[in-house]
Amino acid sequence: MLDTIDWVIIGAYLLLSLYIGYRYKDQAGKSLSDFFLGGRNMPWFVAGISMVATTFAADTPLWVTEVIAQHGISGNWLWWNMLIGGMLTTFFFAKLWRRADILTELEFIELRYSGAPARFLRGFKAVYMGLLLNVVIIGWVNYAMMTILQVFFGIPAFDASIPFFDNEIIWYLTGAMLIVVFYSSLAGLKGVAITDTIQFVIAMAGCIIMAIFVVNEPQIGGISGLKEQLPDWRFSFFPVFDGDSSEEGVYSISLASFLTFALVQWWASWYPGAEPGGGGYVAQRMMSTRNERGSVLATLLFQVTHYCLRPWPWILVGLCALVLYPDLPKDETGQGFVLIMRDVLPSGLKGLLLVAFLSAYMSTISTQLNWGASFLTNDLYKRFIKPSSQFESEEKAQKHYVSAARFFTLGIMLVAIYVTSQIETIDAAAKFLIQAGAGLGLVLILRWFWWRINAWSEIAASLAPLFGYYFFNNVIILQYPYNFLATILLTTVVWVSVTYLTNPEPNELLQKFYDRVRPGGWWSKYSKGEKEGYFKNMMITWFFALISTYSLLFVMGYVIFGEWQQVGIWLAVGSGGSFFFLRFVKKIL
Repeated sequence: MLDTIDWVIIGAYLLLSLYIGYRYKDQAGKSLSDFFLGGRNMPWFVAGISMVATTFAADTPLWVTEVIAQHGISGNWLWWNMLIGGMLTTFFFAKLWRRADILTELEFIELRYSGAPARFLRGFKAVYMGLLLNVVIIGWVNYAMMTILQVFFGIPAFDASIPFFDNEIIWYLTGAMLIVVFYSSLAGLKGVAITDTIQFVIAMAGCIIMAIFVVNEPQIGGISGLKEQLPDWRFSFFPVFDGDSSEEGVYSISLASFLTFALVQWWASWYPGAEPGGGGYVAQRMMSTRNERGSVLATLLFQVTHYCLRPWPWILVGLCALVLYPDLPKDETGQGFVLIMRDVLPSGLKGLLLVAFLSAYMSTISTQLNWGASFLTNDLYKRFIKPSSQFESEEKAQKHYVSAARFFTLGIMLVAIYVTSQIETIDAAAKFLIQAGAGLGLVLILRWFWWRINAWSEIAASLAPLFGYYFFNNVIILQYPYNFLATILLTTVVWVSVTYLTNPEPNELLQKFYDRVRPGGWWSKYSKGEKEGYFKNMMITWFFALISTYSLLFVMGYVIFGEWQQVGIWLAVGSGGSFFFLRFVKKIL
């Protein structure tokens, strides 16, 4: 299956990853800030590429291949819609996260709220997000990696009927995760981010080379041959609505589904990497940059690279897989990507693509482990179990907490391996995460800009979707997107009601928060008549950034497929958007 050159490439890559972990272990061991934020001295481009590398997981090319098989290129609007919220994070929240000067996203809770509700919320989210949701995310990434191992090496799939560790594939997965645990627990965020940067370059280069190689295979015959062998609807960048087209085979979705993607999902639901208002590893990277400007630039680089550069090699390979493997069962269409790696690529290039997938896998796992450990260490262990006041000196406290962080990293890994065995499909895990946070997003946005939001608001918005997920999927059974929209409505009614039925946070705390973060919005009671002039500029910048980025996404796609009239149209639209974007972005940087 693999030749010597392939194993040499894989071995060299793994040694490089381990070396980086060893190289930065001393710096990471100094304090929690060094371990989880890289000493708040991360270059903006490293932080931005690290964000992209984390979203480039082993599961994403397989998922995009599956989407292409089911819906054609237009199916990517399932995630392209999230650029709207991503750009909102870039211009409205990146500066605020850096300005808050906190160690973790959850530390924000006791900066913004007070009393027992704030303490409960911080502790609850430390476990719920840092462990429970985190291992689900790691689990679906592991699930994709197991698929690659099964298809590429012929390793038997996980069999629940035999003892857990008698499954051969569990040992391969454990070995891969132990490598990640080694360098991420030694080097902290700085080592993880630098490794991410190298991993992203390898992974992206490998996928581009693979796409070029496969498109030029004799069975494909280049772009023109690909277009001849597949129906036109596969190449449409935009879906049609039910009833709008009579052409057989054209992908169509209901208007309700499209409006859910375009107008609701990006702001209403918590989802890893696309959290409304920032959050997760995105907030962690923003807080690790040297200054507020670096935070904005890092997040902007992430959005543009994530949406414009990353998907096109996967889309091309996904289309080629339809030609090369037309008879794959519907639930196995994502395997087309791996089958092309196995059957089509020559020695050397095959090893490079395996390294690309290892890079994608390791970058995501290392980030999730570091991010989850930050919650369990800083927001659970340090805050509630062993506070720094119990130590003789701050230096001893910091070293102890770093050791605890490394322990939690290993612990998350062990739990995630078990959870992986319980995940039946990647899609099911993704739908659970989206619906389990349905309606929470609006609170995560408004807590920055509206003084009346309190801890009870966020508690209600965090718990209500869990009830809604169960109720609308098991009691009153609704299909997507209606179950999702019903949960959003339920959550919104609950948290708004709770907000007005409970007292606001103390004036002293709200004043302190405003003075520190200066968020703008509905804070007239605490802003002392100050007007945030850049708030309007941020809205305009956000709007034209969307036009520019979507235009670039379409231009790149139409260039690949030789649709030159469309290239001209979107180039003109993008140029106009970029002109105004560059004019206004200077006012907020």
